[in-house]
Amino acid sequence: MIRFILIQNRAGKTRLAKWFMPFEDDEKQKLIEEVHAVVTVRDAKHTNFVEFRSFKIVYRRYAGLYFCVCCDVDDNNLAYLEAIHNFVEVLNEYFHNVCELDLVFNFYKVYAVVDEMFLAGEIRETSQTKVLRQLQLLTQME
Repeated sequence: MIRFILIQNRAGKTRLAKWFMPFEDDEKQKLIEEVHAVVTVRDAKHTNFVEFRSFKIVYRRYAGLYFCVCCDVDDNNLAYLEAIHNFVEVLNEYFHNVCELDLVFNFYKVYAVVDEMFLAGEIRETSQTKVLRQLQLLTQME
C-alpha cells in the first residue's frame, strides 16, 4: 500500500504531496525533509529503493525532480517504479512536455492525474489512454 507520494525538486521544494495515511502536520513536514535528505544524496549507481523508517521509498529522478512513493516494505519495488514512470509519461502527454513550472502553476491538474491513477493507496489505473481520456473529459467540463 502506498503511504504517500511526493514530488520534490533538488532544492527540497515540495511540488506535490499526496497522503494516503493520516499524519499530523508536524510529522508530514518532518517526513518531507527526511525523504529529501535520504533521496537526494544517493548516487545514480545505487538502486531506486531505500528503506525508510518502517516503510520503503521507491523513487525516480527526472531532470531536476524526484518522484517518490512511500510504500510497505514487502511491496513490489518494480511495480512502483513502473507506476512512477507511467505517471510521468501521462503528465508529459497531458502537459505536452511537462516541466516543473507546469506542476507549480497547474497543481490542481496534477492532483487530478494522481487521483485518476492512484486510489486509497493503491494503483488504480495503468492505461495511459484511459487516464488521458478522463482528463480530457474533465478539461472539457471546465
